[in-house]
Amino acid sequence: MTQSFLDGLAADRLLAIIRGQNAEASVASALTLIDEGFRYLEVSLNTENALDVIARVVREAPADVHIGAGTVLTVDDVRRVRDTGASFAVTPAVAASVAESARLGFPVIAGALTPTESVSAMLQGATAIKLFPASIGGPSYLKALRDPLPDVPFVAVGGVDVAAVEEYFTVGAIAVGLGSPLLGDAPSGGDLGALRERAREFQAAAAPWRGR
Repeated sequence: MTQSFLDGLAADRLLAIIRGQNAEASVASALTLIDEGFRYLEVSLNTENALDVIARVVREAPADVHIGAGTVLTVDDVRRVRDTGASFAVTPAVAASVAESARLGFPVIAGALTPTESVSAMLQGATAIKLFPASIGGPSYLKALRDPLPDVPFVAVGGVDVAAVEEYFTVGAIAVGLGSPLLGDAPSGGDLGALRERAREFQAAAAPWRGR
């Protein structure tokens, strides 16, 4: 399960990150992104009524769409998100949730910044590493990190805008995680039309890298 998840994410290249102050708007944002071709979406647990949002999006999403939970930190968090029907977890750090997800065979993208954190997370069974916050060092930092860790699958997250997508793929990111540069204020009640426009821009930026 974890390998097929990783292969799919690496092929699709984009992970949308939804974090909102309004549950209804968060659901609407997720469904809008799915309509625009996003197949991997993460709903942060600090979204209003996050577990309900995840469960609702899971019910309404097509079978080929993967809905996960973000900001998963504890063993209990892992169990709660699995109960919603979520298909993967994302953490902001190397937390207890990483080993627990691995123990359950539940795909987990583990947050890490340094080589030590990255190796530690992989040893605990992480499916991939969420390089976070990627904006601290940018693509050049990821390139340097991959020199000693060429086999670690990195997902760049944090401040990734449209202009940076190609740069991260060029230095070896298997995917990019897109938060506010993609979502804007849509999950808190903002303009869904503007969200559609941004979604199309990111899809266009990723398209040449699919299948590579």
